[in-house]
Amino acid sequence: MPGTARAPRPTACLTLADGTVFYGKGFGATGERVAELCFNTAMTGYQEIMTDPSYAGQVVTFTFPHVGDVGVNPEDDEQAAPVADGMVVKWDPTEPSNWRAADTLSDWLARQGRVGIGGVDTRRLTRAIRQQGSPHVALAHDPEGQFDIEALVAKARGFCGLEGLDLAKDVTCAQSYRWDEMRWAWPDGYQRREGPGHKVVAIDYGAKRNILRCLASAGCDVTVLPATATAEDVLALSPDGVFLSNGPGDPAATGAYAVPMIQGVLERDIPLFGICLGHQMLALALGAKTIKMNHGHHGANHPVKDLETGKVEITSMNHGFTVDSQSLPAGVKETHVSLFDGSNCGIRMADRPVFSVQYHPEASPGPQDSYYLFERFAAAMAERA
Repeated sequence: MPGTARAPRPTACLTLADGTVFYGKGFGATGERVAELCFNTAMTGYQEIMTDPSYAGQVVTFTFPHVGDVGVNPEDDEQAAPVADGMVVKWDPTEPSNWRAADTLSDWLARQGRVGIGGVDTRRLTRAIRQQGSPHVALAHDPEGQFDIEALVAKARGFCGLEGLDLAKDVTCAQSYRWDEMRWAWPDGYQRREGPGHKVVAIDYGAKRNILRCLASAGCDVTVLPATATAEDVLALSPDGVFLSNGPGDPAATGAYAVPMIQGVLERDIPLFGICLGHQMLALALGAKTIKMNHGHHGANHPVKDLETGKVEITSMNHGFTVDSQSLPAGVKETHVSLFDGSNCGIRMADRPVFSVQYHPEASPGPQDSYYLFERFAAAMAERA
């Protein structure tokens, strides 16, 4: 009809390997990204999520509709730059309204080469992920709205997936370094730890900065080593304790070099603590197995039960693989389980201060129900001092 306004042309599209296409408005960088798609149910912390190295090789769908409202700032990065390949949101990001904002989400993503798409029915998309598993996708942003859908579907179908991929080597540090920054606290922000502390060697499979801050706040003098560090490298530093960090990819692939290192450390009576991928690495070193999950656990509202105390903690999670609790060997106890699906969320050795959890007790902006695990690690080192 004359005078009828034409709908604006979509400037971004998300194509799934099964041929499903979602159109929307692009933001951030232009171009294409091919990855696995997951969803995250957290209501806060989108910047921390996008900079979490555990999301390497993934595009994140945010179920909370208002993403970008508080902008971004350097203090909230878990790594120096976004690691997740892209993001999918319900509403287009607005101008930030927060006193800490230093930049807009879109400009920040553009500088880092990460693609975003808004205006997507994320409820429908999330249901599809839950029912069919995490799909392989191609995410494209073109201001002119020119898309070769057939080619994008072919790229999604050609993605190799995360099984068998060792991504820790892509996100680990290049060389060792010391860490002394502690957790953020009002009104001073981040402060430096001073004085002697427990000597901790942290293995970086893709470590989040807030994990290192929590170790420092618990009284640890932290030295970070690359993922490929050997047992000899670790033991040469005479640590009071060893920490295994979070990270991306298939734990079985990373285990090719991580498991021998951990087994070498386990030959000594040294407290050991692992989180997320570090939890899976410890389980593999002890003789258990890991398996790929249908759609994984990603969010800040996951209930976990401590089987030894009966306590239920609300936790933050981000993993697509899990430890097969049926494969745990004698002498290794299951300590925590997910109340969503009963999957394993924690283990410990029966006779030694060696333990790990699948979830994130350091989560920033939260929840912080499980921070006590860092204190438990510090107490174990103190007992052996």
